[in-house]
Formats: sequence, C-alpha cells, structure tokens
Amino acid sequence: MQPDLETKQPVFLSRLAFLAAFLWAFSGVGLAQQPALADVPSAPPSQASPSAPSDFAEARKLMQRGKLDEAIAELQTVEAHDPAARGLALEMGTAYYKKSDFPKAIEYLKKATAADPVNEEAIQLLGISYYLGGHPADAIPLLEKVQGWYSRANVDASYILGICYIQTKDYVQARKAFGTMFDVPPDSAASYLFTARMLLRQEYDPVAEEYAQKAVALDPKLRLTHYLLGELYIYKSRIPEAIAEFQKELAINPAHAATYYKLADAYSRIQKFEDAERVLQRSIWLDATSTGPYILMGKVLEKKGEFDLAVRALQRAATMDPNNPTTHHLLGQAYRDMGKKEEAESELKLAEELQTKQNPR
Repeated sequence: MQPDLETKQPVFLSRLAFLAAFLWAFSGVGLAQQPALADVPSAPPSQASPSAPSDFAEARKLMQRGKLDEAIAELQTVEAHDPAARGLALEMGTAYYKKSDFPKAIEYLKKATAADPVNEEAIQLLGISYYLGGHPADAIPLLEKVQGWYSRANVDASYILGICYIQTKDYVQARKAFGTMFDVPPDSAASYLFTARMLLRQEYDPVAEEYAQKAVALDPKLRLTHYLLGELYIYKSRIPEAIAEFQKELAINPAHAATYYKLADAYSRIQKFEDAERVLQRSIWLDATSTGPYILMGKVLEKKGEFDLAVRALQRAATMDPNNPTTHHLLGQAYRDMGKKEEAESELKLAEELQTKQNPR
C-alpha cells in the first residue's frame, strides 16, 4: 500500500507490527494517547492477585522501570528458594509477557491459572499471550471468560478477542465483540462499520468491503462508511470508485476535513491536480492542524510547476512537524526544480538522515 503522507507509515499495518506498536505504546504508562483508553482500572477486589510478598516488591519496581531481565533474575532467585511461592507464577508470567517472550509467559501463566482457576487477571494475560504468540484459537476460550481489563495487560481484552475471531475467520462473533466494545447492537449498521474498520486494519480487505457495504445498506446516511470504502478503494488502486465514495461521504458529512484530504489524494493519483488543489484548500480551511494536507498540497503544486507556492506549503508542514522525512524530501525536489542547488541538497540530506533514524534497518 502507498505510504500515508502525514504519518510516513503504511496506513494499514501488518497484524504483528500493529499489535506490537499498540501494546508497547501503552506499556507502563497512562493511556492518554488513545481515546477512551485512559485510566486503566485495576482488577476487582474479588479477582485481584494477592498482595505481593516483599520478595516480589523489588521485581515489580524493576519491571516498572523497564528492567525486565533484572526483574526476571530477581524472581528466579525467589523461585530457587521456594518454587511453589504463592503468586510467583503470575509474577514470572507477567515479566515474560512484558518482555514479549510469549512461550515462557504461557508456561508460567498456565501454572498460575492451574493454581488459581478463578484469577481472571492470570486468565486474561494467558489469553493475550496465546494471541501474541500466534495461537488465536487457544486465546478465544480464555478471553471469552474475561471481559474486564487489568492493568498488567495494558490492553483491552475485548479488543484482542475481536481480533482473534477475525483471525479464525469467525466474523459474526467478531462483529458481536466489537458491537459490545462500542455499546451498539451487534446487527446494527454501526457494528458492521466498526467491524469493517477492524477488518481493514487487519488487511482482511474483501470482508471489510462486504461489511462496509452492509453498513451502507442498513443505514445509507451513516457517516464515515463511504469514507472507509474510499480508503479501501485507494488501497486497492480502484481510484474512480474511491472518488465516488468520498463524494458520497461529503454529501452526508460535508464538514469532514479528512474526506477532502483523501479525495485530493485520489485526484492527485490520476493527475487531476486542479481538483486536488481545490479540495485540499477546503481540508485546510476545516482543519489547519494536520500536516498531511499541507504536504500533499506541496506535492500537487510542485507537479503543477508552482514551485514558490509548493515551498511555502511544505515549509508550513515542516514547521508543524520538523521530523517528517517526506516533507524535507519534497522540499528538496521543489528547490531542485527552482535551481536552488544548495537548499535542495540540504533538504534531501536531512530527509535521508531522518529516514535512517526512523528506520535504522
């Protein structure tokens, strides 16, 4: 898929990369970066693990500081003295989970659930470890038992359960899970839309298209459904269909800045630069805080030969996000077209340095 101009990353991440980024973004910190995920509740008193013995206190401090190997070594010392210490298996499983060593996490968390079959926190961690270890079918029965959210996991088990259903191709159960997550009826247009979005993120494109079209059939005026179809069609290089869907979205959602931006992207791909510039300006009028439209505007204006205006748009984007290599690369191209060799070389060098820093491999 083509890279998104604003984020420089593929719009639709691979399954494993997405989950790794999702989990590590939340590891050990508040979840304010994501909507509706802040203020993680602790386990209910009836299900919480017993108070940590003093032997676990130092290991927990080390885990909180990200020193996972040291925490594991500390717990192994406890294990050497008392292999059956109460709560040890859960502590060891948690440490290996945070280290992303899922086979070892599963080994210890199975012991924890065997010792305490009603400990929902251990069950949840085991289910998520099965999922992240590549065993979604094993994860499902465990996560079906636990619809809560525990601080050690740093992720909503309901979300993971829905993804497991997708990966085992049980799309009906996935729709029910996501409907529950978002508090909408499972057979509603909204539930189909939410599931279509998750399917698209997991790169289940044909089913995502089917579910989005079902959402449209159930509620033709549901906002963001045509937007999602437009994104899908751009991803599949079905540009005329993408343009049609974005236009339908604007007919029912005329103040959605992102739709104008994506529509401009579609126009630019078939070299309709005048149309792209026109709708990009509308996107910027509606939302001047997003760098994507400025970057695309610079690219469109450069293609039109309006280099001074292209540089102005790209400089604005660089001021908003100075670490975006795409912006500096396009600036270098614009300066080169203007005959400004030194500025071009400087920007192209900076773009290469930023790209290397962000993707060292």
